[in-house]
Amino acid sequence: MLSRLGALLCVALSALPVTAQAAPTAPSPAIKWITEASATLDHWYNPDDGRYRTTNWWNSANALQAQLVASSLLGNDLGEKRAANTYDQNIGTSFRNDYYDDEGWWGLTWLQAYDQTGEKRYLVAAESLFTDMAGGWDLTCGGGIWWSRNRDYKNAIPNELFLSLAAALALRTAGPAAANYKQWALLEWDWFAHTDMINAQGLVNDGLTDDCKNNGRTTWTYNQGVVLGGLADLYRLTGRRDLLQSATSIANAAMTKLTDGNGVLHEPCEAQRCDVDQTQFKGIFVRNLVALNEVAPSSTYTSFTVRNALAVWRTRNQAYQLGLFWSGPFDLADASRQSSALDCLNSALRLS
Repeated sequence: MLSRLGALLCVALSALPVTAQAAPTAPSPAIKWITEASATLDHWYNPDDGRYRTTNWWNSANALQAQLVASSLLGNDLGEKRAANTYDQNIGTSFRNDYYDDEGWWGLTWLQAYDQTGEKRYLVAAESLFTDMAGGWDLTCGGGIWWSRNRDYKNAIPNELFLSLAAALALRTAGPAAANYKQWALLEWDWFAHTDMINAQGLVNDGLTDDCKNNGRTTWTYNQGVVLGGLADLYRLTGRRDLLQSATSIANAAMTKLTDGNGVLHEPCEAQRCDVDQTQFKGIFVRNLVALNEVAPSSTYTSFTVRNALAVWRTRNQAYQLGLFWSGPFDLADASRQSSALDCLNSALRLS
């Protein structure tokens, strides 16, 4: 099965159409890349607390999601075992904390676990997290949820996650519950689209000022990504083509304005110094590009993702550790960098 998948990927990569740059070809089957990258990520997993060493709380949710997807592609149950342990070790907190975006990351990770295992407890956890996030909504700036319980900043990422989790739950539930989640998703997008956080370049800035204007702060890659997954699922629920148009516009802006001359994705902080949160962002963008491609297939998305996966793999070190700079050079290793890069490798195989 693995060799067949690897062979299919090699054929798909060699057949990719030319876009802005020459189409890449695969030097080796990506199934091997994912096998090695996932195993390396697992070295940072701590079974005693269900988290990944070297990362913050929310990063562990993304690392676990990357490992779950890798397990699905590889046909093993490592991700499912890690998810079960993480759930058991942390369910006493209900995966809640003071930050609504952290809760959104965990909610989406538990939906990934639910999709792969069918275990209802993961769906229940995601629903519980959504309910808590909804408590962060008020009419300051006309709507939206706050970044934290301190209610001192309304910004893009918690609201993108709220949209994504609402739409995903609507697709996985039925009856009044599904209708409620759908209404929340529609309400969230209607608010978000009218905040002007999407700037004139088509990119999403970080958030709003105290007087509810676009604050012009950094256009992080993950802010261009999460919204794609939310809009893709909302399109599934409504069939509204304008949602795909909005998602396509953001995706194209990110692929042209946040990349180098070779089409490799860069985080705006890379020219200075990225912290342990920011090193997570790029993989999130590529993962959500896959979600958009599922409802609006494009050879551009495939070519972009494979090109970045090739760059990621070429810049690995001898221990199969993957760094922040996807175009090189390798800088250092931690679970945030590794899981972000694994997201990219997973996505290349999924798109091919």
